[in-house]
Amino acid sequence: MISAGTWKGDGGAIMGVMPKALWQKLLKADEKNRVLLGFNLLLIQTDGKNILIDTGLGNRISEKVRKIYEPSEFELLKNLQKLGIERTDINYVILTHLHFDHVGGVVSDFDGKLELTFPNAVHIFQKKEWETAKDPDELNRGSYNFQDDLQLLEESGKYQIIEGDFELVSGVTLELTGGHSEGMQIVRLKSEGELAYYAGDIIPMEVQRHLAVNSAFDINRKDSFLAKKRILAELKERNGLLFFAHDVEKEWMRIS
Repeated sequence: MISAGTWKGDGGAIMGVMPKALWQKLLKADEKNRVLLGFNLLLIQTDGKNILIDTGLGNRISEKVRKIYEPSEFELLKNLQKLGIERTDINYVILTHLHFDHVGGVVSDFDGKLELTFPNAVHIFQKKEWETAKDPDELNRGSYNFQDDLQLLEESGKYQIIEGDFELVSGVTLELTGGHSEGMQIVRLKSEGELAYYAGDIIPMEVQRHLAVNSAFDINRKDSFLAKKRILAELKERNGLLFFAHDVEKEWMRIS
């Protein structure tokens, strides 16, 4: 896992229909009812390729966003460099969905100049998600910021739109689930007999392993529930690994 930093999200939004009287026993909130969240990205190295899942919030943060979420420094590039990986070394960026806290790092401010953070990478996402990001309705408008986060990507042509399940390379499969957003996708990983899932915002934290606990941001709670149920059942059967996109206490766990 690679950290891109932290931010604070509303506890009630994170825990959905679960009342605070219950979830406050599981999560610690501040005086503004916010819970500390991580940007836990996954780096996959296979067949000589460097594949990154999601990009975090980025370094072009408005004062409004900074005041609401109190994000940390954008730590992604620094943490990649600790592994000997430069931003030009990333071959693919898988975007689970196009909400601003997952794609804000697609474009970065380098000394006042906006550039693709990973200029040599092909960015991969679902068609439904791209369509929603480009023309969000009233329900989705607050979650997408196409002009700031994705317009430069569109102009560069460094992206690939897919529809449905897609095997990127051997052992790395993107699966369309919907639920959290119209074009939400998760990543299924197989290597040397091991199975793992990076489920993004379908199961962003350990507390969301409970089937009835879904984020209030989910567009379709039932689709999120069904995806979660399938993921957890398969992992339990295979004693597999589950990676958490936003948990600051636990980045992954084995499901058995």
